[in-house]
This record gives sequence, C-alpha cells and structure tokens, in this order.
Amino acid sequence: MSSESSKKRKPKVIRSDGAPAEGKRTRSDTEQEGKCYSEEAEVDLRDPGRDYELYKYTCQELQRLMAEIQDLKSRGGKDAQAVEIEDRRIQSCVHFMTLKKLNRLAHIRLKKGRDQTHEAKQKVDAYHLQLQNLLYEVMHLQKEITKCLEFKSKHEEIDLVSLEEFYKEAPPDISKAEVTMGDPHQQTLARLDWELEQRKRLAEKYRECLSNKEKILKEIEVKKEYLSSLQPRLNSIMQASLPVQEYLFMPFDQAHKQYETARHLPPPLYVLFVQATAYGQACDKMLSVAIEGSVDEAKALFKPPEDSQDDESDSDAEEEQTTVRAWGPLSTRCCPPWKQKRERESRKVKEREGSWDHGSQSTEAQKRRRPTLGVQLDDKRKEMLKRHPLSVLLDLKCKDDSVLHLTFYYLMNLNIMTVKAKVTTATELITPISAGDLLSPDSVLSCLYPGDHGKKTPNPANQYQFDKVGILTLRDYVLDLGHPYLWVQKLGGLHFPKEQPQHTVITDHSLSASHMETTMKLLKTRVQSRLALHKQFASLEHGIVPVTSDCHYLFPAKVVSRLVKWVTIAHEDYTELHFTKDIVEAGLAGDTNLYYMALVERGTAKLQAAVVLNPGYSSIPPIFQLCLNWKGEKTNNNDDNIRAMESEVNVCFKELCGPRPGHQLLTNQLQRLCVLLDVYLETESHDDSVEGPKEFPQEKMCLRLFRGPSRMKPFKYNHPQGFFSHR
Repeated sequence: MSSESSKKRKPKVIRSDGAPAEGKRTRSDTEQEGKCYSEEAEVDLRDPGRDYELYKYTCQELQRLMAEIQDLKSRGGKDAQAVEIEDRRIQSCVHFMTLKKLNRLAHIRLKKGRDQTHEAKQKVDAYHLQLQNLLYEVMHLQKEITKCLEFKSKHEEIDLVSLEEFYKEAPPDISKAEVTMGDPHQQTLARLDWELEQRKRLAEKYRECLSNKEKILKEIEVKKEYLSSLQPRLNSIMQASLPVQEYLFMPFDQAHKQYETARHLPPPLYVLFVQATAYGQACDKMLSVAIEGSVDEAKALFKPPEDSQDDESDSDAEEEQTTVRAWGPLSTRCCPPWKQKRERESRKVKEREGSWDHGSQSTEAQKRRRPTLGVQLDDKRKEMLKRHPLSVLLDLKCKDDSVLHLTFYYLMNLNIMTVKAKVTTATELITPISAGDLLSPDSVLSCLYPGDHGKKTPNPANQYQFDKVGILTLRDYVLDLGHPYLWVQKLGGLHFPKEQPQHTVITDHSLSASHMETTMKLLKTRVQSRLALHKQFASLEHGIVPVTSDCHYLFPAKVVSRLVKWVTIAHEDYTELHFTKDIVEAGLAGDTNLYYMALVERGTAKLQAAVVLNPGYSSIPPIFQLCLNWKGEKTNNNDDNIRAMESEVNVCFKELCGPRPGHQLLTNQLQRLCVLLDVYLETESHDDSVEGPKEFPQEKMCLRLFRGPSRMKPFKYNHPQGFFSHR
C-alpha cells in the first residue's frame, strides 16, 4: 500500500535559496515555447558562465541526494524512509535532465565555435593568398627593374675617345658643347657620331694602304727575279776569287769546307749546327761552332753492306738462333748448324795440318772459340750505345773570358742526342772543398730547365731496346756517353711524344730555333752563377762572408755573429737531420740539389743552417733550415722566432738579391742570418738571478723588443734609419 500511495503522490520539487529556478516556468514562457522553441537560439540568449555555475550546483545536489539515499537505505526499510528515498530519486532525475540539457547546450556552443573558427581561417587563407599574389607582383616588378638597370647597349662595347680628346678634336657641329655638356644622353650620341666619322676616315686610309701594298709586292717580285738570275753570276765570281782568298787569308773556303763536312752530319746534329751558326752570326759573335770527328767513318755509314759476310759472324748468328730454339724428338732432330760449321772447320784444319805446328793450331782454336753469352751482351750493348763518328762542338764565351765547351753527340741506335760540358777560365781557380761539384761535368748543366736532370733517356722507345740487351737504365752510361737533356734534343730539333714510343727521328728546324736563344742565355747564366759561387765558397770556407759594396746598405754597420764553418754534405746526411724533415716531406730536397751546412757562432750560441742549393741558382733561391743551440736546442718546431728567422731568409729573399743578375743572394742570406742571430740574442730577456754583466748586450736599435702573445722579435732591418722593427 505504501508503494502504491507513493506512486500516486505528486513529486515535490526541492529548491534551495541559491539555486536557480529551473523547474518553475511562467505561463508566458510556456506559450512562447509552444510557439517556437530552439535550443540553438536559446544558446545565444544564455550566459555560459551561469550555465557553468548551474552545472556545478547540479552536480553538488546529485552528490548530496545520492549520499542521503545511501544513508536512508543503510538505516533500514521503513515506509517513511521509502517515501523519502522516492522523493530524492525524483529530484535526482530532474537534476539529470538539467545535466542533459547543459550537455546539449555545450555541444551546440562547441559546434558554433568550430564554425566561427573555420570561417576565420578561411578569411586568413584568403588574406594570405592575396599577400602571396602581391609579393609575386613585387618580385616580378623588381626583376623587371633589375633587367632595365642591367641592360647594356652595343655602344658600351665600343672604346670611345676620352671626353677631353673629344671636345678638343671633334668639330663644333658634332660636339655641340652647349647642348652635350649638361645632357649625358646627347653627349653619348655626339661621341658615337664622332667615332663613326673617324672610322670612315680610317677605312679610306686602309684602302689606300692596300693599294700601296699591292704596288710594293709587284716591285718585290721584280727584284726577286733579278736576284735569282744573280746567283749563278755570284757563284762564278766566287770561284774566280779563290786565289784572292788564299792570298788575303779570308776564311770563306774554310767555312765552305765546314759546310761540306756538315753534309755528313746526322739530321739532329745538322739542325744544331745550322741553328747555332745562325744564332752566332746574328746574336752572339762570341759563339764558335765546329765539327769534330772522322768524315771517312761518317761516309762509310752510308755505304751499302757487302754481299760477303764473315763466317764467324754467320756462325754467331746461327748459334744465337740455336740457343733459343726448342729441339724436337730425337728421331726428328737434325744436326745443328753450328756443329756442321765446326765439322767444316775441323776438315780444313786437317787438310793443312802438314804446314801448321801444334802452337799455331792452338792459337787458331782460341781465335775461333765461341764467345760466351756475357760477351755477346756486352757487344750488343756497345753496338746499341754507339755514337756517330762526327760531333758538334760549341764554345760559349762569357764576359769574364770564361768558356763553356759543349760537345754534342748523336747515338744512332737510340735516336737521341747527348752533351758533355767543360768549363775553362782565363785564370786558374783555386777549387774550395765545398765547390767540388759546382763545375763538375756531371752537374754543371743539371736542371738547366726545371726537372731536366739528364739521367734518363727522353725517347720512350729506348726502354724496349734496353730490355733486349739487359740495360736497366741509361744513368750508368752518362759519364761516357754524355747527358741526354731534353733541351739538347730540342736544340737538335728532336721531339719525342710521352704517350707512345717513337722509332723514327723527326727533326724540326723551327723547334731548334725557338729554343736556341733561350738555351744559350741559360747556359751563360749557369756558368756565371757557378763561377760566382766558386769564388764565394773560397771565402766562406775561411769564415768570411763576402758582401759587395752594392749590398752594404742591406745590413747594419756592426755584425758580431760570424760564420765559422761552411761544408758540403751528402743528400742522405741532409735527410737524416731532425730539423729538415719539413723540407724533405715537402719534396724540396731532391737528389739533384746541392747540400751544405753552415755554422754561425756568437759567444756560447751556435746556429746551424742546413742549406739546399737548387741547380737553378740564383733564379731559384736557396732554402735554409735553422737549429739554434743555446739554452737548449731550438728549431722552428719549438720556437716561433726561429721560424721567423727562416722566413726572413727564405721568404724575403727578394730584398737580398742585390743588383742583377743576383749572384750575391747566397752570401747576402748568410750575412742576414748573422744579423738575425745578433737580434735574437740581444733581445733575449736577462735573468736577474744571475749576477754579472749580460752575455749579449743590446747593440741594435729596436723600436719594440717583442710583439704579440708569442713575443716575436724585430727582425726587419730598416735602411737608412738603421733600426729594426717587426714586419
């Protein structure tokens, strides 16, 4: 009964004072909802903040009602409690309805927010697209402006006369100074008109010159015909003047004989002879050219070989063939030719043994004994390295009456040329120990051109020829045959391609003529530089650094450090020095260079200088590597000032070249090294804990003793002020 009565009972609505009146509606509101109700429209009218407060309030009420229902159920099942539970259940349902409505309103608000955000994004995208279009328009306009600014007219390529010359030479009707001075455009047009006028005049002058040229060519042809008819008459006159030449000791006949001998020269030596003679007559009267050797042997080379050949040579050829022949089976093998030859010789001996004694028979047997394989190879090597009987001798005289004797040979089978050199002086030179290799024939012409050491053959085909006779390299024979320098081949008109072997000799007069003058100048320079070094080394070995009067201004008046030692060292000894590793690793210490060791002392300080002297001195400066023994060992690896001293000598060498041709470079570098050692020692700080005077008192005037964190010393000497400063 209690449950039925509770069902018939109307639900009560419990409202608190702070809660909004959600369940209570007026009549006018009900009528309006009946007419048209829309939650989307209601969202615009409601305040989201108040809905949020309603949501929190509703949740709190639901928690409270649920807690009360839980409490009532836990007390027991009475009718009064059931009624209260039902009331609270109804109130909870009402609150649930409120939450559902709030949820719908929240979803509607979310949807509207998304729609508004989408509309705003569309507007932003539209604005961004408009911005991109505007930026593209701006970029396009900028490109057009740049094209207009960079436009170059054809008239800009024309080299017009200057404005001063234009207004000075152009007539007033073209220059129009009153108009063009203030208007650059009109000025350019006027200058172009003047340029056109000048070119028309030059074209007319060019046509006149062409007509004059044709007239002169016709006159030259007429004179050529006259000269060609004059040659036979001159020959007859020369023949008639031979007695006069003999009486007046004129060398025309001797020159003629030399030219006749030159006909028997091989092509490379002939080209050298002709070009050297022409150069001597035109440019160097001190150059003398001569031909040495046997003319008869040269003529014999062109004779056809005789039909009859020596039996021994035949037997040698047959033996050479049989030594490399692979014999077949015993049943098919025949008697070798050399054995047949021996049998024929033995029969001849038996026929004549009545007139021969035993001694003569043994001697003949020794003569006919077969040479061994080693002897045959030696003969083949000699034949391959055989020189032409004729050679060309050039005597190149210098200003100091020293003479460079060059003897050029031609190796017929190798198709290359070689040269031997010898230097003679007007006075006998005292050869210092360290100058032993300066004028030696083996090195005096080494590396006349960079990399041309003359130790290997320039003809690639020779290597295949060497392999046949067991020659490893031509280096072992250059002392006897001469050096096959590349410039020697060019003087003879020989050119060998590097990619493929060349089996035929091709001589070119133009190649020889193009290198003749340069090579002669280099040869003179080489002799003069070696003679200058020869004289300088004589002084250096006695501890004297010779400085000419033209170079005194490069150094201060007083130099305390002195050279105490100057010796030559071997290439292997140089590479083993610990302070020369940088030069060796850089590839600047080749086996063609000359190596020396200098020792500079001052007090207890000793400075070692390892010197690399390139064969191309003085166009290629010497290279110094330093090691200072004072308060320990100091090199460029542990002391920046030592590196700066090396830079002063090696890098700033142009300041020390002196007057041309710069043969005083080496001695000036050594003198600069003594000065640098003085500056290094005098600028060292004195230890206050050591009593007594300073070991190296400062005598050089320096603007600053040190500079920078590395405390670099002032090594640059300033003339004529006489002080030292930093670079």
